[in-house]
Amino acid sequence: MIVDHAYDLVTDDLFLRLDGLLPHAELFLKLEGLNPAGSVKLKTATGLVEDAERRGVLRPGGSLIESSSGNLGIALSAVCAAKGYTFTCVTDPHVPRQSVALMRAFGAHVCTVDTRDGNGGYLGSRIALIRSALDLDPTLTWLNQYANPANPAVHAARTAAAVLREIRTVDYLFVGAGTTGTVMGCAAHFRRHSPRTTVVAVDAEGSVTFGGPPGPRRIPGLGTSRVPEICRPREVHRLVSVPERDAVLMCRRLARSHGLAVGGSTGSVLSAVLRLRSGIPPGARVVALSADLGERYLDTVYDDAWVTGHFGAAVAGRSGRPRHSGTTQAAPEEVR
Repeated sequence: MIVDHAYDLVTDDLFLRLDGLLPHAELFLKLEGLNPAGSVKLKTATGLVEDAERRGVLRPGGSLIESSSGNLGIALSAVCAAKGYTFTCVTDPHVPRQSVALMRAFGAHVCTVDTRDGNGGYLGSRIALIRSALDLDPTLTWLNQYANPANPAVHAARTAAAVLREIRTVDYLFVGAGTTGTVMGCAAHFRRHSPRTTVVAVDAEGSVTFGGPPGPRRIPGLGTSRVPEICRPREVHRLVSVPERDAVLMCRRLARSHGLAVGGSTGSVLSAVLRLRSGIPPGARVVALSADLGERYLDTVYDDAWVTGHFGAAVAGRSGRPRHSGTTQAAPEEVR
């Protein structure tokens, strides 16, 4: 395959059959991290930018600004570098240093907020900074991944479609919820083309996205401290809220049992699969989305000292299996 732009190198057809985690059913992990931007957010970035170009909001040589906890910032930095746009990413102290370094390598400007919002996170503060920047410079374009329908649209057209194209029959689909663009887009596509599929949104404990109480969160990728405008809770069938402790345990378990280091959100998604395993019938076909790989979490999820400091020595140990203390909730309107 030969392409003209790095952002066209989206690997949407790579699935790993995961043995051992769900012995009575088939479990496929959709690997989204094997592209030049390293995450599922490469599709989000191209979708948002190309939508702005089509609408005439973004013209050659323009300047963009966006809030990101890491992966979208990297993806937008790469896309903007290739297309000749100036990009400013507004982020926070939880973003891995490798992610910030990669954004800067692509030529992006990075602004870090250190003031928490009313729910104890940084998202509200990041957006407030963007609004102030827009007031000072009206030539800036804010793509606004939290409210822009182009976000879920690109995942309906590409991510969800790729799952059905490759796996064909899908009984359960587990998707992590950050901005909710990926899970909302997948839910919309599956409702139209595979309504029998149970779509499960996976959130982090401490996130307010689906109405849960705010709490501390240390791992970027899942959860918000402000409900995204594109979030439609009734579009998903089930919601599983996972403690970060379980996500860390799962990431470290998978690295040592399957030779695959995944990001923190993937640990949450696979923990959610195990939370619901008793209700998954024998022979079911289950797909879980892995948003990124583990290189950006070497200083956190895979660092013994960091894990011990935040979750205790038992979590940093090399034995034992995850204890799933997360809560499983029905979506506001239970469909199945």
